[in-house]
Amino acid sequence: MSVSPLFVPTGSALHTEVRQVEDIKSDESSDQDANQITISSISKDEPLVTRRELWSYYLYYNGDNGVGPLGYSQTLFQGLATAAGYDPVAGPGSSCLAATASGQCVVPWGGGTKSVSSVVLIANGISFAIMTTIFTTIGSAADYGTFGRWLLFAVTVVCWAAQYAFMALTTPDRWVLAMVLYIIGFVSYGATLVFYAAIFPRLARNTPHARQLMEKYESGEIPFEVYEQEESLEKNRISNISTVHSNIGYIITLSLNLALLLPMSNNPKVDNYVLMLVTTYWVVLGIWWFVLQEPRPGPSLPKGEHYTTIGWKQIWAALKTYKHLPYTFVYLFSFFLLADGLNTTGTLVAICQNDKFKFSFLQNTYLGLAQAITSTISTLAFWYIQRYWKISTKKMFVVTNVVTMLIPLWGMIGIWTEKLGFHNAWEFWAYNIVFGLFQAPYYAFSQTMMAELSPPGFDNMFFGLFGLSNRASSMVGPNVIQVIIDKTGNNWQGFPFLFALCTTASMVIWFGVDVTKGRREAAMWAAEQRRHTR
Repeated sequence: MSVSPLFVPTGSALHTEVRQVEDIKSDESSDQDANQITISSISKDEPLVTRRELWSYYLYYNGDNGVGPLGYSQTLFQGLATAAGYDPVAGPGSSCLAATASGQCVVPWGGGTKSVSSVVLIANGISFAIMTTIFTTIGSAADYGTFGRWLLFAVTVVCWAAQYAFMALTTPDRWVLAMVLYIIGFVSYGATLVFYAAIFPRLARNTPHARQLMEKYESGEIPFEVYEQEESLEKNRISNISTVHSNIGYIITLSLNLALLLPMSNNPKVDNYVLMLVTTYWVVLGIWWFVLQEPRPGPSLPKGEHYTTIGWKQIWAALKTYKHLPYTFVYLFSFFLLADGLNTTGTLVAICQNDKFKFSFLQNTYLGLAQAITSTISTLAFWYIQRYWKISTKKMFVVTNVVTMLIPLWGMIGIWTEKLGFHNAWEFWAYNIVFGLFQAPYYAFSQTMMAELSPPGFDNMFFGLFGLSNRASSMVGPNVIQVIIDKTGNNWQGFPFLFALCTTASMVIWFGVDVTKGRREAAMWAAEQRRHTR
């Protein structure tokens, strides 16, 4: 049985109207065609994944664990803005940190004032808008040549530089600079996650185990159904192990931070030193991926095309085929809503948590450790359960969705009472533990779902759209929530909108996405593009 080279779109595909793909029928011959197309999308010409390459991939994520750009940076930014602001009830010149403060805090903004919570949400909204531009403009271009390799390196270096620059943030009057650096760090961090995740489908297709599975199927030792299930488990294996490494890195980083936070608790620059430490940890572990990564370049950029425009052309071509990839696009749209709800919920809970614990890096470190430890345990447990009972990716993902809905529902309680609903210290401990137990596997299974629904050979293009759904989607939620908070003066009023968002998205994924059919339609679509470019 011949194996065709891994197909990636060429220039003519961008200028050719994507023709209609025949509907996948339930008859035996059509299923066999779809099976063969799936297999023929895998290339034996790409280098086999080596053990040290795979470990360098895991170690990158171990360092890219988000402690700095996702956690401490927001705490430092919000803390400086709060110290620079005043209590609107007491009037200008008052302190938001005074014992008699009302709990509200505003800073100068555009000729007027705006609450600190709204400013933090605006910063997130701006960040996600910039991510949208990045993913749509140059995300798909990463499928060509070695651009993807250098793109991940570039956004990684930018993130490192932004985190080190936080050393300059030592006084409250620099809160605007803190906002700028937070946005740069958050955008580049989000980009590293997307372009890192786009690598793993190709790695999974080139592991020794994946090659053995393909050979067994070609020789008739195993049926396609077994191959399909085992190949899906191989993707889940790499996705889950990389997630475990991220959580292990989270634990190690937070533990190292205690070596600074405890003995230097009275040093005003200790928070800045901690950010420098976590960034250095990432540099030491992350640099090896760029050294040990095997070359798997895509085709050369078509003549007359440019890296800044080809992405838009590919996305437009892909969007015009939504009727032929219905489950892929239903998942992308519903995940857009789900990620918006979850990401914004996390930001809102973090704002409440920072207010509760007075922006303490030490307290946030303890809470982060609770989340990281439970995340590591749960990711391994979910993977063991899935592998032992051969449970599909979607079913595992559905379990995590339930908790995604319950978190903003719990926050809603805080609107009507201060006894529950993220008003007490124990609730933030419970939140971090529950988040670790169920939301860490959520990230692993969500990207595996995307990998299974992506046409082979279009990894960066569709993971760019996935990144748009995952990270860039939250330019909507933060902006809606900040308006609600600014008008009501109550952080908890934002939870009902987030609960509705998460619930709607989860229902669509549960009942509207058929992964098995979607996977085969994606393979057929990729093959159709190959036929049109010959």
